[in-house]
Amino acid sequence: MTSVENPKPTGGGVRLVYLLPVGLFALLALIFLSRLESGDDPEAIPSALVGKPAPAFDLPALPGLAVPGLKRADLDGKLTVVNVFGSWCVPCRQEHPVLSALAKDGRIRVVGIDYKDQPVNAAAFLDELGNPYAAVGVDQRGRAAIDWGVYGVPETFLVGPDGIIRDKIIGSLTDDVVEARLKPAIAKALTPAP
Repeated sequence: MTSVENPKPTGGGVRLVYLLPVGLFALLALIFLSRLESGDDPEAIPSALVGKPAPAFDLPALPGLAVPGLKRADLDGKLTVVNVFGSWCVPCRQEHPVLSALAKDGRIRVVGIDYKDQPVNAAAFLDELGNPYAAVGVDQRGRAAIDWGVYGVPETFLVGPDGIIRDKIIGSLTDDVVEARLKPAIAKALTPAP
């Protein structure tokens, strides 16, 4: 029987190969630490569409609802909050009272995109909770949401009177989010350029 010996480092030194994983770990730890210390919001996902025109879309109205459908041209001329929702979305139900309060702000128009939903379910959802939307477009296949860069629902966009997307909020609108982020963005969008 032959015995196989484990190779030992030559010259009594530690091979560079053994230090590589430790060095890689240290580098990753430094990157993570610098991101934590940067002060950036780790939940903020940048949108490539902020500062660009809203995408072209033309969505049919939600049957059984007394508001029109939604198309790109509807966003021109007034500061608009575009909320992407679905009746099957629990956070959408939680943010609904906040949207209803926003809809009372005469400076803005609140509209909705019903994402990958059965129209009958969406109509029942809005019938139960109330309809804060001036218009609702049905995006049953999710194509418009792809063009808007939607990651998941709910998501909310602020679109200027010029059709330019001013902000994107991922997740539920809460009173805190509205006060800290949406209201300042609305005020900024309504301030005339010098």
